[in-house]
Amino acid sequence: MQRSTDRGPGAASRTLAAFIFASRWLQAPLYLGLIIAQGVYVVLFFVELWHLFENVIISGKITETDVMLSVLALIDIVMIANLLIMVIIGGYETFVSKIRVEGHHDEPEWLSHVNTNLLKVKLAVSIISISSIHLLKTFIEVGRMDDGIVRGTDGQVIYSNDGVFWEVMIHLAFIVSALALAWIDRMSQHHPAVRRDEVTAGAIEASLAGDHGATTGVSAGGEVATRAAAGAPVISDGYVTVRMPAGSALPEGAEIVDGSGR
Repeated sequence: MQRSTDRGPGAASRTLAAFIFASRWLQAPLYLGLIIAQGVYVVLFFVELWHLFENVIISGKITETDVMLSVLALIDIVMIANLLIMVIIGGYETFVSKIRVEGHHDEPEWLSHVNTNLLKVKLAVSIISISSIHLLKTFIEVGRMDDGIVRGTDGQVIYSNDGVFWEVMIHLAFIVSALALAWIDRMSQHHPAVRRDEVTAGAIEASLAGDHGATTGVSAGGEVATRAAAGAPVISDGYVTVRMPAGSALPEGAEIVDGSGR
C-alpha cells in the first residue's frame, strides 16, 4: 500500500481544534457561581434553624406539626444543597476537566465512574427526593383543609384540591422521567457501541507515527530503512507491508503481494 504524503491535519486545523477544545473552560465560571449559590443555601439553612430554635425554645408556642414543617424545610435545603454539589462536581468532571482525587479518603463513590447518563439519573433521583419533601409538606397542610382550600393567616389561599392534584401529577412525571433515564442508562450498558476494527490507510499512518518500538535510520542511498517490532507495519521503498487476516477487506490503494519470501 503506497504511503500517503498527507501526514495529518495542518497547523490551522490543529489550532482551531485546540481553541474549540479549550472553550470548555467557559463553563468554569458557571460552576463557581453554583458554589456561591451553595453558600447562600448554607446561610438560609442556619436562618431556618434559628427560627425553629426561636419558636420552640424562646416562645414555646409551636405545635408538633409546625416543628415537622420546619424540619422538612431544613431537609429540603439539604437536598437542594446535595443536588448542587452533584452538579458542580459531576458536571465539572464530565464537561470541563478531571478532578484528580483518586485515592483520597473523601472521594465520592460515584465520582470514579461518573458519566452523562449516570449524572442525569442521579439528578433525576435528587429532584424526586426534593419533590417528595414538598409533597409531604403539602399533605401535612391539607389536613386542615376546609371546603377544598387551605388559607393562610392573611386569608390568602395556600392549597386547593386542584393544586394538590397537580402537585401529585408533577411528582409522578418526575418519577416516570427518572425511570426512563435509568432504563436508557441500563440499555446503553448492555449494548455498548460496537467498535469496528477496520484496517485503513489512516490507521496505518497513525500507527507508524506512534511509538511501536521501531528503529529508523537512513541508508547510504538516502532510503528510509525501518526495523519494526513483530506485527508492526514495515516500510520499504515507499510502500508499507502489513500482514492481514485472510478474508479481510483491503483498504483503498492496497494490493496483495506474495509473502512467501518473507
